[in-house]
Amino acid sequence: MKSLDEYLREAEQAHGHLCAGQVLGVRMAMLGLQRLEIDDPRSKEDRKRLITFVEIDRCATDAVAVVTGCRLGKRALKFRDWGKVAATFVDVQTGRAIRVAAKESSKALARTLHPELADKNQQQMLAYREIADDDLFTTQWVKVELPPEEFPGYKGERVVCDSCGEGVNFRREVRRDGKVLCHACAGERYYDLL
Repeated sequence: MKSLDEYLREAEQAHGHLCAGQVLGVRMAMLGLQRLEIDDPRSKEDRKRLITFVEIDRCATDAVAVVTGCRLGKRALKFRDWGKVAATFVDVQTGRAIRVAAKESSKALARTLHPELADKNQQQMLAYREIADDDLFTTQWVKVELPPEEFPGYKGERVVCDSCGEGVNFRREVRRDGKVLCHACAGERYYDLL
């Protein structure tokens, strides 16, 4: 595994700037991998071993992706929009999974550690490098059920929505009243038609 500083440089490059969220994300991923005993998830032998669930669409998520090598396009990074600075790391080889979440108390701890810094982000960036894992995160061993369509490389059938005619992959269709529908046609649109 690379050092914290090496990962932070990579995270800054990938994300466009370095911030407290990046430091949290890097530390979170390093801790998850350490607990799963995965040294380099980006190595040839381990790159298909890890699936990561992230619970927020903020800076920390980009940092988690840098450390783990998990990407949405590779189907190894899964997003759950729960608004939490948390991630679950799943070793598909062993079936073990650990959820790591940032403690809300870490913000106040950062202020007490570095009151000489007026800028909150600077306080957090420095403190989040120094704070012990147990003071920065909660960890829980969890069980994650992964059906075959959730794995990278899954080659499932593609169905066509009976309403709009668009293709739907990976068993994401909705079956209702004998029809095959995409989520949008089933009434779960995140957009409005003009």
